[in-house]
Amino acid sequence: MKILFMNSALAWGGNEQWVNLAATALGREIPVSLAYRDETVGGRIAVPSIRLPFRHEADVETIFKLISFVRANGIDTLIPTKRKDYVIAGIVARVCGCLNVLRLGIVRDLKHSPVQSFIFNVLADGVIVNAVPIRDKLLESGFRKPDAVRVIHNGLQEEEIGRLARKKPVNPPFGFTVAAMGELSPRKGFDMLIRGFARFLSLRDIRDCGLLIIGEGDMKNDLEHLARSLGIGRHVIFTGFQKNPYPFLAASRVFVMTSRNEGISNAMLEAALLDNAIVSTRTAGGVRSVISDGDNGFLVDYGDEEKLAAVLHRLHAKPALLDRLSLEARQTVTGMFSMQRMTREIMSFCSSLHRQQSRSS
Repeated sequence: MKILFMNSALAWGGNEQWVNLAATALGREIPVSLAYRDETVGGRIAVPSIRLPFRHEADVETIFKLISFVRANGIDTLIPTKRKDYVIAGIVARVCGCLNVLRLGIVRDLKHSPVQSFIFNVLADGVIVNAVPIRDKLLESGFRKPDAVRVIHNGLQEEEIGRLARKKPVNPPFGFTVAAMGELSPRKGFDMLIRGFARFLSLRDIRDCGLLIIGEGDMKNDLEHLARSLGIGRHVIFTGFQKNPYPFLAASRVFVMTSRNEGISNAMLEAALLDNAIVSTRTAGGVRSVISDGDNGFLVDYGDEEKLAAVLHRLHAKPALLDRLSLEARQTVTGMFSMQRMTREIMSFCSSLHRQQSRSS
């Protein structure tokens, strides 16, 4: 088996981190390569690669260069990871006779979208999702090949994350440090987080707390302005993109994810490994398959800034509760996610799809 990952992103996020982890781990066992658009992505993933324009879903230059690359390297499996990549991969797979296995990390509803239905029901040979709710929604909304969708949990390099966290330790910037990490984009809901954090600080004039936001994106200036306008500018630190974010996560006690829509976030899992209590929105994706409200973290509805503030206040006021939830979250993550399992299941799933393809041809 020879796998080509495809990622046309212009910024680094959880999806790109998944490609990095999967490609690196699989590359130790089978030939793996990458087709990418921007050096922000390609420059950080150490496998053989080709840089392509990925201008749009039917970009002729990208399609023809990919066809040539696939044929020249004997690639038999494409794993596209962005919506734009799905279409290009589908066309290339049909021309070259290889598999097109989509990787889907958030919920997609096919019911009211002929384009989405065409991508998943015609162009895709299989779909990898990272959470049961994503699979269930895909099937409910019209995916017609139930045997061709497989739940494969994200893999984590636990020892490596711990090593990197210790490499350049960061002193906690506040007495009670809350962290968040991801691309600073509307979907990630950092505006809700900042407003909720401002409410938390105002509950009892709390002064020893701060928010650490790790990541880069188009909303950075707006979010900085929002923090200042709410009078909490000195309580919010924007670190920008961090190649090694783990010392920052290790310096925090609570990790908050306020996404509007999410699969199973690598950032959340990594924060749990580094002993953070987890607070997340009840997103439409897979967080609920990891976090059980009150048992190993807290869940709030998207937009409920008052509840978010109350949860943060409760964790701040009850250190024993914080310690218990962080321990439970770590145990959950180490039990559910491993890099070896992820790579084994990807290879097994792709092999089964190849067998089906051989039988039908």
